[in-house]
Amino acid sequence: MELSESVQRGMRSLAEPSAFDQSSYGVLVDASFRSLLSAKAEPGVLDQPELKQIDQILLKQGHTAATTFILEAVKHNADKSAISSCLEELAFSAERIEIFYSTHQKHKKELERLLASIGRCPPRINDASWRLQYHVKNDQVDKVNEPFYLISLNTENEGSEEDINFTCTVEQLQDLVGKLKDAAKSVEKASQM
Repeated sequence: MELSESVQRGMRSLAEPSAFDQSSYGVLVDASFRSLLSAKAEPGVLDQPELKQIDQILLKQGHTAATTFILEAVKHNADKSAISSCLEELAFSAERIEIFYSTHQKHKKELERLLASIGRCPPRINDASWRLQYHVKNDQVDKVNEPFYLISLNTENEGSEEDINFTCTVEQLQDLVGKLKDAAKSVEKASQM
């Protein structure tokens, strides 16, 4: 598994008994799995009594690193040896590896279903419409007089239609058009091979 430097740093802090004692480590790992599986973001997922004494920045870094590691492990269908070796490289003790792996096994099927529900293919664009508008004044009642575009994309994914709406400046629209032209050229080249 490829982990960014910030994720590795956060995971190393989780491995440190001086930063997270055994009970706070277990609670944080469990909270990380629960935060991924909850239907809506629970603002108090880290408001556990065992986590109150930990520095909040360190706690949030550890939580972010743990959730990223969890998703990577599920995405790669990592087995016990892969998870263990990766955590050993990050200086985890055997006891902490066992706590992580047992929690991982308990929630693995649910996480696989969650990731599978996201889908494998992006929506197909059926139609696009746009409208030119102007920003006359900003929040501070200063004159702006800048044009911007309201873009609406009608998309279809697995039989259900959805409109995606966004705004962009002239420069952003030019950049989008350039990237779309590059993508069309790449597809054309690939189809000719």
